[in-house]
Amino acid sequence: MTALTEFQRLEAQGSWRETPDARAREVIVSVGEATLTLMDPTSDRPLSHWSLPAVARLNPGRLPAIYTPSASAPDETVEIDDPLMIEAIERVQRAIATHRKAPGRLRGVVTVLAALAMLAALVVWLPDALIRHAASIAPPAQARAIGHAILTDMERSAGPVCRRNSGQQVLDWITPRLLGDDAMVQVVPGPLNGALRLPGGLFVLGHDLLAASPGPEAGAGHLIAASLAVEDRQVTLDALRHAGLMASLRLMTLGTLPREAMAGFGEAMLAQPNPRPDLALIPAAFAQRGLSTEPYARSMDPTGATLMPLIEADPMRGAPMRDMLTDAQWLALQQICAG
Repeated sequence: MTALTEFQRLEAQGSWRETPDARAREVIVSVGEATLTLMDPTSDRPLSHWSLPAVARLNPGRLPAIYTPSASAPDETVEIDDPLMIEAIERVQRAIATHRKAPGRLRGVVTVLAALAMLAALVVWLPDALIRHAASIAPPAQARAIGHAILTDMERSAGPVCRRNSGQQVLDWITPRLLGDDAMVQVVPGPLNGALRLPGGLFVLGHDLLAASPGPEAGAGHLIAASLAVEDRQVTLDALRHAGLMASLRLMTLGTLPREAMAGFGEAMLAQPNPRPDLALIPAAFAQRGLSTEPYARSMDPTGATLMPLIEADPMRGAPMRDMLTDAQWLALQQICAG
């Protein structure tokens, strides 16, 4: 917008003051396409760059012409007495004034396109932002209700939750040690190849793991691994993304989800590979609970070949092992799906 179509580069001498109290300094003033550059005449080193649209003249009609990079803060000035340079700068000022008075079709088109771009961004960004907000503010009771809704959907494929009281009592007793006081573990008869984390601190364990293991250590390891693999907030967010924007808005305003909001989500989780944590995180987490990593590793690979680093990093190797459960407790847990 310089209005200097016949010039590729225009230069003239000038007298520059960096501040009102500074000594005047001889400079070369160069007009580019969008900037006014002040350079040291001995080294061609740029001393200052001014934006042409912002340049203002402090003494219209008088010579030498005095310019400043900003009319609102005219501390820095340059004096120019070259008529061609003055005319070039004045031409820019006239072009800018004309452009401001008559924005024209181009500015209107740009404004409309910018508005459309903002609208498109809102359409794309806003729904997910609201869903993420709903997931972040959901209290524990709401998150647990979402978890149970997912579990209900899982029951279509994995079978109804095993509810034998003696086995559930064992789970309720051992869960705080493994996952914290607010966690809850449920067992389903169908195979899960381990454990899954659901919203609200709800964990699901497949009975196939209990039936195939010589002790509770493998199942305990899978529960800990599930807690490390994904955070509660993330699994809640995944669930609400499945439920959609309107269901998430209802959760925020009424505190409940529509009855069928989680339809298909639990079965989709079962159809995907279980999330696995970074193997490097496992030994420390198991050590905090006095748990060996080997039963967990061998439950996934009986040979141990693919998980040898995890076996070798066993924090309990060489340490005296205490039974997690008594024989009676382990038997009750294995029979949680019986009857």
